[in-house]
Amino acid sequence: MFGPAPVARDRAIGMSERLAAVSSLQSSLEYLTQRKDIEKGGMNDWEVARQYLAGAGPVTRRLVDGVSGVRTTTALHLARSAVSLAMLLPGDSRWRGAGNVFLGASSALLSPRHHYGGDGSDQVATLVQLATGAARLAPSPAAKDALLWYASLQAGMAYAVSGWVKLFGKPWRDASALGGVMRTRTYGHEGLHRWTCEHPRTAKALTHGVLALECLFPLVYARGGKLTRSMITSAAAFHVANGYFMGLSRFVTAFPAFHPLVAYTATPRSHPTVAGRDDRALTAAVVALAGGTAAAAATVVRRRLRTTEGWHTSRTLTTRSKNLLQYEEYSPGAPDQPVVVLAGGLLSTSEHYAWIAERLCHETRYGVVTYARAGYAGSRRRATTGFRLSESVRDLVDLVNGAVAPGRKVILVGHSIGGELARRAARHLGDRVQGIVYLDSSHPGQFSSGLGASEKGLAGNFASVGRALRLGTGILLTRPVWINELPYAYRKKVFAQYADARMWEAARREWKAIRADFTSFTGALARVEGVPALVVSAQRTVDRNPEQLLLHGELAEAHVGARTESVVIEGATHETMLITSRYANQVTDRIIAFFDGQDRRSTTATTSTSSSTSTTATASSASRPGRPVARKEAAR
Repeated sequence: MFGPAPVARDRAIGMSERLAAVSSLQSSLEYLTQRKDIEKGGMNDWEVARQYLAGAGPVTRRLVDGVSGVRTTTALHLARSAVSLAMLLPGDSRWRGAGNVFLGASSALLSPRHHYGGDGSDQVATLVQLATGAARLAPSPAAKDALLWYASLQAGMAYAVSGWVKLFGKPWRDASALGGVMRTRTYGHEGLHRWTCEHPRTAKALTHGVLALECLFPLVYARGGKLTRSMITSAAAFHVANGYFMGLSRFVTAFPAFHPLVAYTATPRSHPTVAGRDDRALTAAVVALAGGTAAAAATVVRRRLRTTEGWHTSRTLTTRSKNLLQYEEYSPGAPDQPVVVLAGGLLSTSEHYAWIAERLCHETRYGVVTYARAGYAGSRRRATTGFRLSESVRDLVDLVNGAVAPGRKVILVGHSIGGELARRAARHLGDRVQGIVYLDSSHPGQFSSGLGASEKGLAGNFASVGRALRLGTGILLTRPVWINELPYAYRKKVFAQYADARMWEAARREWKAIRADFTSFTGALARVEGVPALVVSAQRTVDRNPEQLLLHGELAEAHVGARTESVVIEGATHETMLITSRYANQVTDRIIAFFDGQDRRSTTATTSTSSSTSTTATASSASRPGRPVARKEAAR
């Protein structure tokens, strides 16, 4: 069990390609016997699934479209099944290389077609088949060895990254993950779950053993490959267990397809079985790793500078909490007009307001100010006490008092949690507030109403992403598609913030404070006297949970003695109501119309209108405890 596992080059290629072929054969047979999934109305109906290629280039889209018809997909899987069977036959010819390349390339082409149902085993089999196929077709031994080194190093990375990422999760550190997975309906196993409950110490040792195996797998190359046999045997047993207990049967052959290549490259060059092996690829990989590390560090620094420098007109202000806030005055506006102050949501940038802010600048005489909360962009949290939402409320109040001339009124606009901060800040700003706009706003009663229950793990997700970004993995981060919805001039800066660990850490801190604050909320919202309010909801938000519309109605009800209006932006989601121009323009139209008409209407009359009048009126008139009529109307 302790020592290298000598295997010759051609034998390693043959063993790996056959194991990968078994995985491909099983994969294609599964798809052929479940054809209803790819037909119209199925889980992988291409008319629906093709949306995942929206960000791909035209060549990629045409290639994938060309193989995604039901007949073409079926024909490809029949061909893959035949080639996979042929790959299991004895032989060592170059034609096997063409078979491997076909299996790997067709798997890559079909992966978008099978968006639901694919897993890591398909990716591993594809990688092994492309590497071994190219190695069979390569003319020189050095090229063959370079390709086998490539696949072997990918194996080490696959195991190590999987293990170290698990270490970020508390369930793996406290060993509750195994029992948690085994109790799920999708991947669970009743018997093993019961066993973990009855033998907690053994289950803990087993969980930590899996972590150690994955994290330390690259040690197969240490001390002349002395751990190769034990590591490969343990990994193979692990994948057999995955197949039996979790139903991941393709894992049984897909990941072990790496092992013969690992055994070949981990054997010392002095061993006669691998005599003449070319290891220059390893040196090149080490150099590339060093270069990649340096590039990652440089990217982190460059993005941090872009994130914190703000715009050429940015200013800073220190609040009573000692926090340094960075804000941007889009327009000073006319001295006799109010200043619109825009407060962002959780894990969003002030640039999310770009469409709205620019239109307000060009089409109204209002002043326009956006700002980044402490920890976002160039704003820094210097407070020494534990973070609570009241700190962000004080910061917003201080921003208004410090950035807006004393004689001018303000219109507070808040998206998501920014709306709740604006509502609370209004009580401290008194008659300086000319109005509040709630954009799909949070409500302190949303957790007690059942909303947000599925988001309990957000703090852990934010922490995991923050740790990963601190390690320099931001260089691997692709630009999210939604950033391309923003005006062109803002995209690089928003992406730099999105790839900055500070933003995710700030979001984690805020989310924990939000949960602590909202879960303790009881009773009704505090009244906001004499302040007009415009409540704007995204249709997709209220469709997903009609209770949200009722909560938004309560925000309007909290404003007494002033005009209120409630609207729903048809087709918009929580985010697109800001970042997508057509929805942002509708929101801006509503804001301008609401405040332009304020002087022409009596501010003592309270009205409620919307794009769906009966829905909003019912939501506004219902009280929170037990309102079946309101729920029925909102759901309709």
